Order: sequence, then structure tokens, then C-alpha cells
Amino acid sequence: MKWSEVPEPDLAYAPRMYTCLRATEALELDGRLDKPFWAKAPWTEDFVDIEGDKRPLPVKRTRVKMLWDDDYFYIGAELEEDEIWATLTERDSVIFQDNDFEIFIDPDGDTHQYYEFEINALGTVWDLLLVTPYRDGGPPVNGWDIRGLRTAVHIDGELNNPAAVNRSWSVEVAMPWDALKECAAHGRPPVAGQWWRVNFSRVQWRVEVQEGEYRKVTDPATGRPYPEDNWVWSPQGVVNMHYPELWGYVVFEDGEALATGQMAAMQGNGQELRMQPDAAWAMPPDERVKWRLRRLYYRQREYYARHGRFTDDLTLLARGERELNGPELRIETGTGLFRIAAPSAEGAAIYWIREDGRCWREGGDDV
Repeated sequence: MKWSEVPEPDLAYAPRMYTCLRATEALELDGRLDKPFWAKAPWTEDFVDIEGDKRPLPVKRTRVKMLWDDDYFYIGAELEEDEIWATLTERDSVIFQDNDFEIFIDPDGDTHQYYEFEINALGTVWDLLLVTPYRDGGPPVNGWDIRGLRTAVHIDGELNNPAAVNRSWSVEVAMPWDALKECAAHGRPPVAGQWWRVNFSRVQWRVEVQEGEYRKVTDPATGRPYPEDNWVWSPQGVVNMHYPELWGYVVFEDGEALATGQMAAMQGNGQELRMQPDAAWAMPPDERVKWRLRRLYYRQREYYARHGRFTDDLTLLARGERELNGPELRIETGTGLFRIAAPSAEGAAIYWIREDGRCWREGGDDV
């Protein structure tokens, strides 16, 4: 197999974190987030551009709440919007051709076998499973569905009516663990204290009103719509959501409310609570180990794209960065293959990464 280049993201490694609390009651889905079910769930940080600080902040706010129980992973999203429109009505359409809200979930954090979910303001859904990221050969499994999925959309305004006073649209999603556990470690839902890798995206197209309808603005130079904006919870540093290693950490907690110390790290705004970075959780040291390997993987793929082979010379990949070289690292190459190893933070295990981007742990306690 010939391997393509995988651009190295241009940002410091600092994924967002969210403490996901236990739901205290059953959810009656109507798309509204101003009800008791969501009251104790904090908001995430407002979304930023997918490239992070390189780009201006989004002009319309997007934020999310999360909860969980024994049956579901609950997600509520609020999208500020004065132009509420949607056109696609058939399930598993390419929903991001409309403005949409998207969810990405990698249960075991190895960047392989993860889920993507998209929904537009009509409530039309596209759910799929990725065996590997597109950069690593894909493929997407469009025929995979989230069995037992429940969704609802609420519109504060009027859909597809430019004359209406539009303020926002909001989404509620209940994803059953029975479907999500398929790609999880040990084939089970999360347990208290465990984290999954999760991210959210909002696709936003430029539109104008023509003959009383919203239509995408066309670039005269190309005859095609201008590229969409991509606004996300945890920035990617590259215009590509399919870098699961950069998604946020959602930590599942058993409590129904945050502890006093955690509450002190939250900001209150009237009756709203907003999650603050690293409010209740520190990234495990081994995540830095995996990121170190990930950066070498990007550079190996770049090297292959330029030279038609992988190198066994770490000095070439490190480019003078001490963190990416050292006697504790081990590299092995073959025809169209490579793998690189680094010791875990405590030294009792080894982490490996290979040419298709999969990163895994050998030895030590099972984590």
C-alpha cells in the first residue's frame, strides 16, 4: 500500500476536558435544553475555529452539555443562529452539505474504529462507523446505524423562512451504550472514572436570500459555494475532524453534581454553569507519551510521501527536537511498514504506533 502524507497539526497538545455527570431523571426529548434534566450539567467552552488560535473566533456561539446513565450517553447542543435552514431529509445523506451539528466518539482512544454522527435542523441524521481515519485508508461504514438512537431538534425561530426572527436551534441526542460499546475497550460501556475521546463540530455555510429562500453564496472565481466554516469544541490545528488523537477527553463520573472544589473552578452566569479547562481532571502522563509517538507518525508519513519508503533514522524525523529522539525510543521498518515504541510514563509498559496510525499499549496493567 502507498501511504499519503498526514499533515502535522499546528497547535500545542491541549485537548479540551469535560466532566460528564450522572443524569438524575429520564429524558423526554423535545430538543430544548432549558429544562430540569440539563440543569446540573455544565456547558462546555464555546466552540472555536477548527484550526484554533490561527483563525478568528466564530461569530455565532455553539456549546454543548453532556450527561450519562446506565443506558445512554446524552448530548445537548445549542447553536446560536439567525439563518436557520436545512434541505436534506433522507437518512445517511451527506448532512454537512447543510449547516449541521456533528459528534465524534472514539471509545478506546486508539484512533481506529470510531463513530461519527451528523444532524441538521430538520432532524435528518447521518451516522457511520470509521474503521480507520480517511488518512489511513478508511473506509467509512455508512450502513452502520446507532440502534435505539433518539434525537430531537428545537427551533427558536422558523425553519427556512428568512423573514422570521431567528435566534437559535438546539439538539438533544441519546445514544445507547448497547450500540457505542461495539468499539469500546472490553466491549462494554464506560465505568466511573474512565474517559472516552469525543469531539463536536458545527458546519456553517455562507448563505444569502434569493427569491425568499436561503441559498449558498457562490464564489465568482470558481462557480461553487465558498468553503464552509468548521467550528469545534476541541481544536484540531488542521481542517480535518478525522484526527481522533486531538479530540477532547470526556470523563464519566458517578456523581450527580460536581464536588465543592470542582464547583469553585466553574464560572456561574445566572443559572448557567460553564466548564473550565482542567477543572476536575489531569491528563494521564501516558497521553503525552502517545502524542510523542503520534508526531513521529506524522513525520514518517511525510517522509514516505516524499521518498517512497519509511526511514529508520529517528534523527531525520526529530528535526533537532530532543523530545522526538532518544535511546528509549525504538524504531523498526519494513517494506511499506514501520512501528515505533516508547516506554510508558511509569516505565512498566510500552506504547507502539505503526504506519496506519494505530497506537496501542503492551505490558503493565491493563488501562
